[in-house]
Parts: sequence; structure tokens; C-alpha cells
Amino acid sequence: MAETSTPTSTPLTTHGLSPRGEVHWNLDTDVLLDISIARNEGVLSAHGALVTETGERTGRSPNDKFIVEEESTSNDVNWGDVNISTDLATFERLRAQVIDYLSEQEHLFVQDLACGAEPSEALPIRVITHNAWHSTFARNMFVRPSVEELASHTPDFTVFHAPHFEADDASLNSQCFVIVNYAAGEVIIGGTRYAGEIKKSIFSIMNLILPKKGILPMHCSANTTGENTAIFFGLSGTGKTTLSADPKRALIGDDEHGWGANGVFNFEGGCYAKLIDLSEEDEPAIFATTRRRGTVLENIVLGADGVPDFTDVSKTQNTRGSYPIEFIDNRTPDSRGGHPQNVIFLTCDAFGVLPPISRLTPEQAAYHFISGYTAKVAGTEIGVKEPQATFSACFGEPFMPMHPGVYADLLSEKMEQNDSTAWLINTGWNGGPYGVGNRMKIKYTRAMLNAALDGDLDNVEYITDGRFGFEVPTSCPDVPSDLLQPRTTWEDKDAYDATADKLAEMFNTNFERYAAGVSASVNEAAPQTI
Repeated sequence: MAETSTPTSTPLTTHGLSPRGEVHWNLDTDVLLDISIARNEGVLSAHGALVTETGERTGRSPNDKFIVEEESTSNDVNWGDVNISTDLATFERLRAQVIDYLSEQEHLFVQDLACGAEPSEALPIRVITHNAWHSTFARNMFVRPSVEELASHTPDFTVFHAPHFEADDASLNSQCFVIVNYAAGEVIIGGTRYAGEIKKSIFSIMNLILPKKGILPMHCSANTTGENTAIFFGLSGTGKTTLSADPKRALIGDDEHGWGANGVFNFEGGCYAKLIDLSEEDEPAIFATTRRRGTVLENIVLGADGVPDFTDVSKTQNTRGSYPIEFIDNRTPDSRGGHPQNVIFLTCDAFGVLPPISRLTPEQAAYHFISGYTAKVAGTEIGVKEPQATFSACFGEPFMPMHPGVYADLLSEKMEQNDSTAWLINTGWNGGPYGVGNRMKIKYTRAMLNAALDGDLDNVEYITDGRFGFEVPTSCPDVPSDLLQPRTTWEDKDAYDATADKLAEMFNTNFERYAAGVSASVNEAAPQTI
């Protein structure tokens, strides 16, 4: 066995590994990129970014993700279709196969990193993989310790990553698996090259560890002026990344954060951006990262000139780019911010029912946080003829091991302690549903968001929505007032009422599975049909 770079204080033998080939410890990105190219793991774009492919699996595999059911965490996990249990025997059997497989590889790449920019809450982790490009991804996405910190690094959680190992086990749903064992502090991943499984497995771990410390883990973006911090929750396509990128506000992070005693802190050391239809005009900061050495582009089609074509989705619509957060110039230097004055819930309501901006009570904030609503539009999937409601608890249900009520209670507590205001912003349709009305213009959405963050909506007149109960402003700087009350924008008022009642019923039906785990006041925040 040959080793490159310097091993940390925890050798691989601690994990039961007996490498036959070279072990590469904490290589920097430049070296990893050279190795990736030499091993044909990817190609360089015309601008020097590494372009890779993930094969058949171009996204997460939720049906192949499991949690070991064991005494230390069993009572904490909200078991069901999202948090699927497996037993210790299955984990140990597959772990042994992964260890044998990794030990036989010609090269192993080890990255000792941390999850969490708040020093007191940083989780020391280790990622062991046999692909240099996956090691680059891990180095991009997590916090990179200093040389002094590496010398004493002892991982609390280790990811054994074997993307080309395909299991043959009757206990699994496919050849792919992602299994978390909280008691052992280990994750085993096999049969998928989609790099996002690495970061999301650690995110899920933080989502179980932090609430026990009174810290709220959040699937959100965040930005700040230094004095004024905001967090943005939203599912894919609602504008979370776009709206948090503001030239007047520094980015804290674009995806995963904690809200603790000192305020908001980023979990990650980088960003993992969706790149479909990316343009320099609409998102110049993200576009610029795709033209730098160190960025990893997944499933991107290159033109004959080596330039990425972000409109080409022939491999997948889930094209991705990972890059260190230092590639974003307008950011906080320590990936932290103060306590949020404003909590923003983003939804793309394709029914055209919800107001473009509304102010929520604390109970309504908890209700909509648990609901995690957005809508698919017609034509996005075969058979979708009209808008379809999509709900994902806490705007990140696949990564939330605990009951959503646990996270909602923490959110309510944090908001009360810091006098935070919650807003629901609809980036979807107005004047009718998709196919009839029009998508809200981004310039109006930004104007409403800025007005909320700057306090310009504090003293305007509000009207209470009869169905949903939240407060809707009657005026907003730089926004036509007739857009603010959605019913008035519909020509057919009866059609609006019927559609609004339908959406209210969808909310209520979805919330039935959570009702027993939340307070009476949160249940009472549910919308009412008229």
C-alpha cells in the first residue's frame, strides 16, 4: 500500500479497511482534477471545469435509502415511506461487502472535512471513495479544515462511497443503496454515481443531531446585510437560489443551514446548483462558476467547442454544478449571519390562487412550513393535464428523519425569541391558473421581497384572506396594487372561488398525517373552504 499526502490521526484500519492500492489523503482540488482526467473520469470544458456523467441515476434514489433501526435513535425517527428502516444484520452484511470492494481498488481517496460553519457545531466527517471526481465533489461541498485542524481530525461520521459497487441482496429494492447507521457513525453508499447522495446523507444526519441541541436544521438559502438576515425556504423551481442572490445582500449559503444560539450558519463549504437553462443574464454569479477550474459539472452536454449547453437536457433535467463557496464573490466570509428578521416561504402556485405576498402569524408559519407546498404545471410529466399540488414537509421531507412537528416547534420558538416575521411569496401564477393567467414577473417578486426585508410593508394596510387567514398588503412600492389581491385578477370570480376551495382542501388532506404531532393552534391555522 502506498500513501500520498499525510494521513490524519485516524488511520483507515480503524474502519476495517486494508487497502491494496494507493491511498490519497486530503488531496487539494487541482491534484484531484489532474487525476480525474488521467483516469478518464471526466473531461475538461473549454473553460477548465470538470464535466462528468453519473450514468443511469441522475438524481437521488429515495426508495433505496434506509436508516438502521437501533436503540439509540429508534424513538427519534419518524418511520414510514420516507424514513425506511432496515436492520443491523443487513447493514453489516452490505458494509462488509463495501469494505472488501474498497480495499481491492487501485486507488482510494480520503477527504477529512466538516459539516457546519459554526465551530461549536461543526460535525467532523470523512468521505472515502474510489473516484477522484467524487472526492473533488466532497471537497467542494463540505467545510475544509485547516492544516492544524486536520492533524487532530477524528471523524464522527464516515461515508464509505462505492459508486460502482452494485449489490445483489434480497433485502434491497435495487442494486443501489444508501444506508445510515447513527449508532456506528457510518454511511454506506453503493450502486449510484449521483454525487448528491454524499451531501444529502450528511444533511440527514445533521437533521437528527441538531434538534436535540435546540438547533433548527433547515433546507433553505440565506443572505444578510450584516444587520438584516433572511432565510428562504422553497422546493425546486420556486426561486430559492435566484431570490437569495441579491447584489445588496451577501450570500450565507444556498441550500442547508442551522439556526442556533448565535444565528444562522451554513452547513456546507460550497454550492450544488441546478444548471438547467442557466444563463449569464439571469444568474451571472452562478454562471461565472461554471467557467472556473474546480467546478464539477454533472451530466452537462458540451458543444463541439467544449462550451456547456445548459439548455440541452438529453441526459437529464437535473443537471448540476458543484463549486466551493469562495467562487461566489458576494458572500459572508465565515458563512454565518445573525438571527433572521424575516423567514420567507417560497411557493410556485400554478393554480393562481395564493397572493404574490402575504404575512403569516407564527401558527400559520408552522402550518405552511410543515406543508411545504408548491405545484407542478401541466406538461411537466406525462398525464399531467392541469396543475398538481406537491407537498414536502419542512421543504425537505426526504432529508428529515424526525416528525415535521419537531422542526416546526423549533422554528416557532426561534421566531418568537427573535421577533421574526414570516412571509409567503408566490412566484407562480396570477390572474388564473397555468394556461390562463400569467407567471408573476420577477421584477415584481423582487420588489415585494425587498419591501418585506426593508420594512416597507410594516405600516401599510392589510386585508385578511378569508380562506387561508393570512394578511395580504393592499399596496407595495413598485408593484401594481391590482396584482396583490388574486381574486380581483381573475375574470371568472366563481372559477377563482372553486379553485381556491380545491387548493384549501388539498392542504387539509395533506396535513391529516401531521395533525396528531402538532399543537391545536397550528391545526387551527389550516385553510377553510368558503
